[in-house]
Amino acid sequence: MAAPLIYKSGEEIKTRDRVLLHGKPAEIEFVLDGENNPSDWPAEKYGRGIMIAEQEYFGSLFLTEEDIKGYEDLEFVSRQS
Repeated sequence: MAAPLIYKSGEEIKTRDRVLLHGKPAEIEFVLDGENNPSDWPAEKYGRGIMIAEQEYFGSLFLTEEDIKGYEDLEFVSRQS
């Protein structure tokens, strides 16, 4: 089992988390972690990462595990139950 993907603040990244992306409200659509992947997003092809939905500017944005580590403009806000 691979280590979970985490925000710079230390929280584990989970599907439906509310975040700020470049200061704009967004939500984690899904986490591609090699274990619980949407069937059309195989981890073998894309690697581990996250899909973020931000409607105003980006639509959807995929960040790989490596992108997340250095991405300054992704901030955890809250977790939906």
